[in-house]
Amino acid sequence: MTSTVVEGRTIELTSLDRALYPASGFTKGDVVDYYTSVAEVLLPHLRDRPVSFVRAPRGVEAESFMAKHVPSGTPKWVTVREVHRVGGKTDRQVVVQDLPTLLWAANLSALELHTPQWRLPDEGMADRLVFDLDPGAPATIVQCCAVARRLRDLLERDGLPSYAKTSGSKGLHVLAPLRPADSEAVAGYAERLAREAAEALPDLVVDQVPRRLREGKVFIDYGQNLWTRTTAAPYTLRVRPRPTVSTPVTWDEVAGCEQPGDLVFTAGDLASRLERHGDPLAPLLDPSRAGRLPDGS
Repeated sequence: MTSTVVEGRTIELTSLDRALYPASGFTKGDVVDYYTSVAEVLLPHLRDRPVSFVRAPRGVEAESFMAKHVPSGTPKWVTVREVHRVGGKTDRQVVVQDLPTLLWAANLSALELHTPQWRLPDEGMADRLVFDLDPGAPATIVQCCAVARRLRDLLERDGLPSYAKTSGSKGLHVLAPLRPADSEAVAGYAERLAREAAEALPDLVVDQVPRRLREGKVFIDYGQNLWTRTTAAPYTLRVRPRPTVSTPVTWDEVAGCEQPGDLVFTAGDLASRLERHGDPLAPLLDPSRAGRLPDGS
């Protein structure tokens, strides 16, 4: 066990040499180092959003699990908030507001960080829209990029700027900043755009959930805009064989993607990308960039 003081908070770090990504030799200590290195750009995207963690205490080759509830032994200085659930019930969830909390979570082997499209205290009032583009084999992220560009054009037509990031898994996310709007209205608008894309590109796009329809196509998951749903946060690690990261990308990179490996980034790639690009998703955090839904919501 190692004790460290970060921003006045004492954090106990344990089993830092445990290989959480055995195929890459990427240890828990490396996870802590990675999240420390990206905290400046990551934390603004987490601020005031309840976080759901995907934890893999014994590494990505063993069992992992989604954890929404506040774990026992959580330090008193970690921000915890009440969040409503379906049926009117409430749960207590962690809100990652600072570097000590981020590193405390990393020590829990919370590799993945997932957040809703809204911020507390305005539950259910989305300040961003997201499309999760999921390729059905043999389609890959290359086909996702073509779909992303079509969605960008549709959003631009409606006066909404958009930005992209890899999912860190197989697909791509397209996001647009919004003036806060009811999540149900946002999900309805996103569904309409997904249907429009599917009608325009029937050989490439599917907007229906059944997996049997997805072979060789890109499924546009618009449902993550519902107030109960979450999406992998920018810069989060993913529970994959390698320490891949949900990485913001430029539209030029999206347009230039010719091979699946062109848009695969691991933790070791992020320092140079941040030096070169900064945070391509920074406009999502700027209220002046936010647009209205076309119906004025």
